[in-house]
Formats: sequence, C-alpha cells, structure tokens
Amino acid sequence: MTDDDGRGNGAERAAREVRGALEGLGRSGEGEAPARGVELLGRVGLAAYGLVHLLVGGIAVRIALSGGGQADQQGALSTIAAEPFGVVVIVVIVLGLVAFGIWQGLAAVAGFRWASGWDRTQKRIGSGARALAVLGVALLGIRLLVTGSSGSSTGGSQQATAGVLALPGGRILVGLAAVVVLVAAGATAWTGVRRDFLEELDRSRLPSWARRPTVWLGVAGHVLRAVAFLVTGVLVATAAFTADPRRAGGLDAALKTLAGQPFGVFLLLAVALGFLAFGLYLFAEARARRV
Repeated sequence: MTDDDGRGNGAERAAREVRGALEGLGRSGEGEAPARGVELLGRVGLAAYGLVHLLVGGIAVRIALSGGGQADQQGALSTIAAEPFGVVVIVVIVLGLVAFGIWQGLAAVAGFRWASGWDRTQKRIGSGARALAVLGVALLGIRLLVTGSSGSSTGGSQQATAGVLALPGGRILVGLAAVVVLVAAGATAWTGVRRDFLEELDRSRLPSWARRPTVWLGVAGHVLRAVAFLVTGVLVATAAFTADPRRAGGLDAALKTLAGQPFGVFLLLAVALGFLAFGLYLFAEARARRV
C-alpha cells in the first residue's frame, strides 16, 4: 500500500466517523440535540431568551409612555445585572444560550433528516439564523460579565456600518446587509402569519389551557417583532444610500424611530406587546420544542 493509499484510507475513515457522529445526533437527547444535557440546558436558554424579550418589551413600553430606557438586548441584560444576584442570572442565561446555540447550530448542519428538499433547507437556514441570534446575545452577556457594560445596539451598528462604508464598494455591502435584514423581517412576519412555528412544537406537552394562547402569542410575537426588524432594515438602507453611518441603528434606534412617527406611541406600544408576546411564547417553546 502506498502512502497516498494510506492517506486516502485515513481520509475515508475520518469522513465515515464524521458522518456517523452527525447521524447519531439526537439519539441520547431529543431531536437535534447532541446529548440530553445540551437539550435540557438549551431549554433553559430558550426560557432565558424569552426573559430578554420580556425585558425589551417592558423597556419599550416605558419609552412609549415616558421616553426613557434602552430597548434592546443590551438594555435588557443591564437591567438584569442591576438586580440582586443579577450576575448569577446572567451566567445562567449565557450558559443556556450557548447550549441552545450549539443545539441549533448542529441542526443547521445535519438536522431535520425527517424533511427533504427545500423544506429541509429552509429549516436548516432557520436554525442557523437562530443559532447566530442567541449566540450574539450570549456574547453580549459575556461582555457584560467581563467589562461591566454590554454596550448599545445602535452604537455597535453605527461603528460596524462606518467600518464597512470605508471599504471599496462599502455602500453596496451595506445595502446588501439592509436587504438581508428586510428579508429576515419578511420571513419572520410570514412565519407568524402561516404559523409555521407550530411545526417545532409538541403542544401535547403543554397544559390544555395553554395550547391555544401559545398559538396566538406566537403569531403576535412573530408579526409585531417583524415591524421592528423592518425599521432596522430601513435605517441600514438609509445609511447605505446617504453613506452616513449615523443613519444606521440597532433595535433601540428602530423602536425610538417608531416612537417619533405620527401615532408613534401606539405603534411602539404595539411592537412592545409583540416582544412581550414572543417572550411568553418562548417560555412555552422551552417546554414543548421538538427540535
């Protein structure tokens, strides 16, 4: 046997081992979770993600009524950290979100084997996007633990936009980013309207009285949160069109932009209710999620 043959056989064995590991995902846990421990901690992460949404919604209500507060994930984490035992709660949130991010990341790579074709591809893309979202919040929590500050979504968005605008073709890149955000907003709203999120739940795990409210919380949460994402996408698109990074903004800027519109208080209260609804829905999902 030649060295090339040996290397070829070694590569084949490694490929078989990787395939075997991916095919075994979920056998010791549920769905796409690689182990029971990751599944359980991931469910804690889902509940923690729900808590973050509840706090964002609460801060948005305060902004609508009094004009004060930072209505984004950073503001929510800072609110938690300021409470007694807040640091401990942040640690639990970070661990849970990392576990759920791993769970969803693996699902994006090799999950949903029971589906096929474009349906499987959509589900894997959704899991990948959700993994990035929750891991992003986990990173904010880690930053808060290390530095004592989680920053601002608006400041971070403007800094990132300024960096991209300085690149060759930067305005095009920022414009493409705006398109991605706008598509995500549309997909989120569509998921709520079509109730596609129900495919991820085993509602028999929920108390009978909670099953119908969970559906409506999911619909309201998806559709109304999409409004905030839509405004965020418009802000990024405006920054691309004007080449002014100060026009960009994160969730906090989007919600405050809503508040500044005619009937803005009512618009912001509606979106705030969407975040509150989605937070409650995530508590139900933490118990009933299949994958």
